Amino acid sequence: MKILVLGGTRFFGIPMVKKLIDDGHEVTIATRGRAGDQFGDKVERLTLERTDPESMKQALAGKHFDVVIDKIAYASNDIRYAMESIDCDKYIQMSSTAVYDPKVVNTVEENFDGKARPVIWCNRSDFTYAEIKRQAEFALWQEYPDRKWIAVRYPVVLGKDDYTNRLKFYVVHVKNKIPMNIDNMDYQMSYIRSDEAGLFLAYLVDKDYEGAVNGCSDGTISLRDIIDYLEEKTGNKAVLSDDGDEAPYNGDPEFSINTDKAKSLGFRFTEIHDWIYELLDYYLQEDRN
Repeated sequence: MKILVLGGTRFFGIPMVKKLIDDGHEVTIATRGRAGDQFGDKVERLTLERTDPESMKQALAGKHFDVVIDKIAYASNDIRYAMESIDCDKYIQMSSTAVYDPKVVNTVEENFDGKARPVIWCNRSDFTYAEIKRQAEFALWQEYPDRKWIAVRYPVVLGKDDYTNRLKFYVVHVKNKIPMNIDNMDYQMSYIRSDEAGLFLAYLVDKDYEGAVNGCSDGTISLRDIIDYLEEKTGNKAVLSDDGDEAPYNGDPEFSINTDKAKSLGFRFTEIHDWIYELLDYYLQEDRN
């Protein structure tokens, strides 16, 4: 299949593109051309500005793709520019569980209604991250119901290559006895491992499915579980203080993400407790170096 990837040169885009290549697809990656990638001559490349409709149209004119994976469609205007510029049979958008308001225990895809409010054509800086992601999906559900599309909803993605360093925050603060303020210590929450986030996107390219689908590691974990493990490994007691550094996941409710639809398509996710402690060990070792 001929596959266009918008973005895809860092974090979980890397295992995604590698899997597409390994599966024999003809992959084209489209970026601003400002950073290199590790794919060599195994991919074609296009240079465009994702937020500029004219740049999109010029770069993609006359080209057809079987599938487009859009990792950088944040806002409704991003969706519009893609739909008006790209000739494709299937469009896969990287959405987010941030669209759910609120996230709850056993959050299912139907918890977000893509027709609940009218679309606001917006850019990434116009609203909060959660709201622009909702507006992107509003655009898909309301303006492009005749197009074949999938919106893939992930919670926080974790991995060794996570440039946000959100999980690493807790490692550094416990190891170095830095005060931190955590307001949801005992809430069970869901995450997904970065390589699986990439592999699931690649898995969907030839699946007969349309609409929204959740992706998430099996099981949940609390920040207390994470802190307890770090205290045991370091011998340090976490310094918790209302005046400490604000923790990355403050404000998140207790929730879990239902992945029955993904599993019905044949994909299986790992159990979070089978990998997160190894990741914490990696961060502990990295912080020691």
